Amino acid sequence: CCAILHRNIQTLGIPMLTIGLVEGAALGGGFEALLSFDYIVAERGATFGLPEIMFGLFPGMGAHALLSRKIGSAMADRLITSNQTYTAEEMYDLGLVHQLAEAGEGLEACRDFIRKAERRHAGLVNARRAMKISWHLELDELNRITELWADAALQLREQDLKVMSRLVSAQVRLADAA
Repeated sequence: CCAILHRNIQTLGIPMLTIGLVEGAALGGGFEALLSFDYIVAERGATFGLPEIMFGLFPGMGAHALLSRKIGSAMADRLITSNQTYTAEEMYDLGLVHQLAEAGEGLEACRDFIRKAERRHAGLVNARRAMKISWHLELDELNRITELWADAALQLREQDLKVMSRLVSAQVRLADAA
């Protein structure tokens, strides 16, 4: 998973911008994967969160590395350890979401961004590349964090596993209802 995330951050070495769209909930690994995109559009009503702390873990696929670089270590720590769910508007205010769209209009907002960005594509791509160079984010760092996560997962208590099981059941019910 780290290699995929890192490749997305590096846009596969292609001079392009990646766009992530959130139409519902971006939680846990979904939120972490989203952080690897260059430009994030979120529909109003979308939610974001990192619930891993509630069952004895922490986000192990890039949240620490990417959030600390994007919004600073203190705010990253708050998002990672609070077990709070955040709105699209709150993520926009933090600078993690680049554009808000009305519910049901996210895809059109992405298309609109692509149309408007076409004239300044080279500038936008190279500005993102420069920012990523300043991050000094290597695959090895992501792998070390994932190894730490795996060690923590092996130390989970029975109570933590029960909480995790309840969360999985709730996700299945939500998916079945959709």
